[in-house]
Amino acid sequence: MEQISLKIGDRLKEIRNIRQLTLDDTAELTGVSKPMLGQIERGQSSPTINVLWKISTGLKIPLSFFCRQEEAEYTIAGLDKENIITEGNGGIRAYPLFSFDPVRNVEVFYIEFDAGVRYESLPHVAGVEEYVFLVQGTLTMVIGGKEVYLEEKQSLRFGADISHAYHNTSDRTCAAYNVIFYPNS
Repeated sequence: MEQISLKIGDRLKEIRNIRQLTLDDTAELTGVSKPMLGQIERGQSSPTINVLWKISTGLKIPLSFFCRQEEAEYTIAGLDKENIITEGNGGIRAYPLFSFDPVRNVEVFYIEFDAGVRYESLPHVAGVEEYVFLVQGTLTMVIGGKEVYLEEKQSLRFGADISHAYHNTSDRTCAAYNVIFYPNS
């Protein structure tokens, strides 16, 4: 967990320096407190998915910016236990597979939702689309107040610039690939 905390902190500091933002400026833009931002930058705090979404939404950058890897000729991605983002006391585990890059405007996650877990996502910036490919279990999505039920091996595409939630109403873990497309800047 320490490795990802340091990486997230370094990326946060990098984007603040590029944009010449103080911690106060960043706190105002994101709604995350200045002390929390400082702890994240120093690698003293491992932010939850919700906190990272607040930061990425406030700074108008993709969440996976914080986990991006160096590019190679080709990339094989797997579930890196050191590069995991958790939420809901560990009931949700998001593994960044392919981090955002400005050429592709896409990022890919593998996400596991424990039985009964519900996660409410903040709306993304205008024009963002999400694709959810359910590979195991069942998942109820709530998109703009409407429920959509997904069964194993079904997929869903939706505009993610509105409120949306993921709810595993079953008694077993479900797993999905989540692909997020960002509009061209």
